[in-house]
Amino acid sequence: MPHEEPRPPANEAQRRRMDDVFGDVLPETTSDERGRDRDTPDSWYLENRPPHHDR
Repeated sequence: MPHEEPRPPANEAQRRRMDDVFGDVLPETTSDERGRDRDTPDSWYLENRPPHHDR
């Protein structure tokens, strides 16, 4: 069975449908463009760390 390459959507309606189903693959900006104001993935864990854990 030959391997077929995926075809790009043929029109704008198909592109929108693909975006609705799969979402954006890449963000519009990179993390270094956004700066440090955003929460890090571990920020919730660090803020809710039990007091008996050493910092």
